Amino acid sequence: MNDDDPFNVPLNAGKLRSRPKDTSSKAVARSDQAGEKLGFEDRTPRKKRGRPRSPRTGQVHAKVMPHVAKEISSEARRRGVQQGVLIEEAWALYRAQQKE
Repeated sequence: MNDDDPFNVPLNAGKLRSRPKDTSSKAVARSDQAGEKLGFEDRTPRKKRGRPRSPRTGQVHAKVMPHVAKEISSEARRRGVQQGVLIEEAWALYRAQQKE
C-alpha cells in the first residue's frame, strides 16, 4: 500500500478473472435442491395480485336526461344488476330488431 493514500487498494489485473456460471439443467436442479434443503423459497414470478380482469372493459359514457338516468338506475337496482348489463341487453334488443 502507498503511504500517501491509505484508502488506495492496488488491484492485480492478472488475478481478477470472471468465470461463466454453469447453467445446465443438472446444475440448476442441484442448486434448487440445495436451496430447498436450506429453507430458501421459490422466487419464480407469481400470478398478478389483486382483482382479476373483467371481460367488460369497454366503457360507455352516456349522457342522458335526468329522468332517464333515474329510470335506468331504479330498474338496475330492482333487478339487482349493474347499469351496464341493462345497456348490453338494450343493445341486444336493438340489434335483434334491426335484423328483422
